[in-house]
Amino acid sequence: MKKIVFATNNSHKIDEVRSMLSADFCILSAAEAGCHDDIDETAETLEGNAAIKAQYVWEKTGLDCFADDTGLEVDALNGAPGVRSARYAGDNHDFRANMLKLLENLEGETKRTARFRTVICLILSGKEYFFEGKIEGKIDTAERGNEGFGYDPIFIPEGYNVSFAQLGNAEKNRISHRAKAVEKLKDFLIHL
Repeated sequence: MKKIVFATNNSHKIDEVRSMLSADFCILSAAEAGCHDDIDETAETLEGNAAIKAQYVWEKTGLDCFADDTGLEVDALNGAPGVRSARYAGDNHDFRANMLKLLENLEGETKRTARFRTVICLILSGKEYFFEGKIEGKIDTAERGNEGFGYDPIFIPEGYNVSFAQLGNAEKNRISHRAKAVEKLKDFLIHL
């Protein structure tokens, strides 16, 4: 089975991606591949941050790897928090504080359309490839549900009347932005 490193140590992301790829690939976390470093995400785009992380882990381990970056883009906020989604309320990556700041910034706003967008950068034998997935939806006025992570309790995917945090991981992993990007990655890797 082919080993590939997912350049993250975020256990939620690792579990989500392993559930999608484990039948075809052995997915290692960055730590399992020997990379325990915090990688600064200094790019102004999701593509740039995904490339920074993938390149760093590839150079450190010499193993084929991929990294992702995800942003929540809210139309009423001109695409914010976007590339700063994980650090929206500050650099400490506090999911709850990020969510509360977003709800506060949308207070009284009726246009609540938004999308989650994930970009994956794959480095295979030193060459970069990019894959994108997105899901449209809207931001609820209050938190609902307790599964998932990040903005999941306030994001209602299009075609549903429940939040990502109420859907359950199996359904979320089937329809999510990350699932769509990972599906493109998987299709590419299988057909090499």
